[in-house]
Amino acid sequence: MAALSNSPEFAGIITESIASSQPSWPQNPTPPAGAPNVIVMLVDDMGYSDIGAFGSEIPTPHLDAVAGEGVRMTDFHVTPTCSPTRASLLTGCNSHAVGMGAVANVDDGFPGYAAELPANQPTIAEMLRDNGYSTMAIGKWHLCRESDMHSAGNRHSWPLQRGFDQYYGFLEAQSNLHFPHQLYEGNNPVHVDQYPEGYYLTDDLTDRALQMIADTQAADPSKPFMMYFAHAAVHTPMHVKPADMDRFRGKYAQGWDAIREARLERQKALGVVPPGTDLSPRSEEAGYDVPAWDELSDDGKALAARHMEGFAAMVGTIDESVGKLRDVLDRLGKLENTIFVFLSDNGASGGGGHDVGAFNHLANLDRSRVVSNADRIAEQLPRIDEIGGPTSWPQYATGWATVSNTPFRRHKFSTYRGGHQVSFLMSWPAGLPDSAGAIRHQYAHVTDLAPTLMDLIGLPVSTERHGLAARPLDGTSMAELLRRGDAVSNHTEQYYECLGERAYYAGDWEAVAQRTPMTPFDQDRWELFETAEDFNQLNNLAAENPERVEELIAAWRDAAERNQVFPMANGSPLHWFQRDPLDERFATDVVLLPETPTLERFRASQLIDGRSFEFEVELTDFTTADEGVLLAHGGQESGYMLYIEAGQLHLVQNAWGRMIAAEPVPLRDGTQRIRVTVDAPGKARWLASIFVDGECVRTDIQFVQLSWLVPFSGLYVGAMRRSPISWDLHLRRGVFAYSGRFSRITFRPGNFAPDAMATMLDHFRKMGAATQ
Repeated sequence: MAALSNSPEFAGIITESIASSQPSWPQNPTPPAGAPNVIVMLVDDMGYSDIGAFGSEIPTPHLDAVAGEGVRMTDFHVTPTCSPTRASLLTGCNSHAVGMGAVANVDDGFPGYAAELPANQPTIAEMLRDNGYSTMAIGKWHLCRESDMHSAGNRHSWPLQRGFDQYYGFLEAQSNLHFPHQLYEGNNPVHVDQYPEGYYLTDDLTDRALQMIADTQAADPSKPFMMYFAHAAVHTPMHVKPADMDRFRGKYAQGWDAIREARLERQKALGVVPPGTDLSPRSEEAGYDVPAWDELSDDGKALAARHMEGFAAMVGTIDESVGKLRDVLDRLGKLENTIFVFLSDNGASGGGGHDVGAFNHLANLDRSRVVSNADRIAEQLPRIDEIGGPTSWPQYATGWATVSNTPFRRHKFSTYRGGHQVSFLMSWPAGLPDSAGAIRHQYAHVTDLAPTLMDLIGLPVSTERHGLAARPLDGTSMAELLRRGDAVSNHTEQYYECLGERAYYAGDWEAVAQRTPMTPFDQDRWELFETAEDFNQLNNLAAENPERVEELIAAWRDAAERNQVFPMANGSPLHWFQRDPLDERFATDVVLLPETPTLERFRASQLIDGRSFEFEVELTDFTTADEGVLLAHGGQESGYMLYIEAGQLHLVQNAWGRMIAAEPVPLRDGTQRIRVTVDAPGKARWLASIFVDGECVRTDIQFVQLSWLVPFSGLYVGAMRRSPISWDLHLRRGVFAYSGRFSRITFRPGNFAPDAMATMLDHFRKMGAATQ
């Protein structure tokens, strides 16, 4: 063997064998040389004038720095509500065309309202990941069906399946910033019994973003990243930390009329509105009726001002988040070569805040009572110092939303500019050095962002996804607009639609429909505005230009047909409550074990929403020394709970802040079964009864029927987790975990109430039949 191994023939064989067996390593996608990092920060329900670079008195130094290094676009538009804007931002397509014509809570069975992105349409994250980028998502998603948000849901529309390597945030439209109802890390729910003292969601999201960036850059410094950071702020609930609120004490005592005028003057000085711009009317015949500040009582002013202090504090936390991101990028040496984009998903929200603000915004769903302005003041004033804290779910007054949208008409959901014209910043010091501090006045739309990023990076737009041909993008690149002030926008026409409201932009002209709900769409009166001369739509020229109006209406109809806009919401509840029949599978008996973690909000709601129900607790070796929470459904925003304390059984409800309690039931050693039945006779009522070992011990307990978004905080067994249903009990006992043993709790949904939305769909269809 030794002689053979030394022979020339053997050496040749070995050499040839080694050469032929060289491994062929798979080639990872390679981004272009010097490819920039990308951060897209999307905030929720922030108006055009809410940051310093667009006229706000709220200090936003870090966003001011972004504006100083980059470009402000003053004529940038999104859709009038959140999920559609997110869909257009990520795909570059019109929202209806990619199945997101309304918020993802709507799933009425029509293609334009599928509540999820189509299988053939790639996102910007998928495009960049396919080209060697690391991709990360933080915060609010709101791009999957409600029926898929639970732990057993289909994840095909969750962030990781839509192009992101990492995700940390929440899938819903909103979340409690002090006690988030359900966070997700990657594809998994995060199970938390109690958040640490002082927890605040914006801080948590920001810390996770910093960690992701630092982690990926340490692991592979050569690999660029794309981060999509979607804040929970400043959507309701307008939760803030006490120290942040204190910074704005007394800043809004002068009221919304004075603040609005001051913002407009700063906007003119900054050059983000034309010099001759006038304020839109505070109130309109067909819009929100906003009183003059001086018409409010002193108590009303005090409440309204406190709510605005909270909103301003939330804007400040967003700016701090920007500053922390910029600091990390600077210390990594990546700030110069990072594209940073900042925008809002729609205009400020004017709904549900009323004249003085709402302590619990979700109480607008309470159909059991009519609340006057005087009632709101009387109920809120003793709790004014709680506004923004964990016992509240606040929304500022409509007058402040009008300030946020200065100088435009209307608010979120409207196709007037107050609903969809937002502040927009983009900086890239290394790639757009000559544009530092520039202001651009050309028209642009959220669908333009994806093609712009691909253009700036130097990558082609993907034309397929998973072997399926993709829809061509509706947006166009803004790259030349960013580079040159004299460049002409390529986005020359754009339709708008939101819950039946409509508008059409066509360069020099814009038409907007004055919508009256539950009337035929063809009877709506359209207004016409000359865009160059009438920045904020005050001078209706429809009467002088009827042919132009008809031309734009026809163009809108043509775009609507191409983009799956029909059938539109007509003002009836049908659009919201017509659901996939498969959702009925959730209205079946469910067994909850001591090991069962949180049952997610939508999944749990199907056990009780609009219907009668019951639940039964099977105890093991019970003694009167055993105590704690057996079942809790909801949080401080609303809910109900069954617990044992000091040998007595308690059934309590938090009805949007009003605590209702059944008379406690003494228990005895050896109790085995506790059953609670809840009848839904209609008219927003629940009638509860309690049975102990088969004996009815309490009956006709009057509760308020909760429905739709409430209870919001999910269903728990064995403890009062996260946001407490009873704040008093929380202060005394914390999560109050049950100290004894139970084998299971069985939940049994029953029949619908006679006036439940699900029983009235045919009626709603007949109501709206003539409107289409």
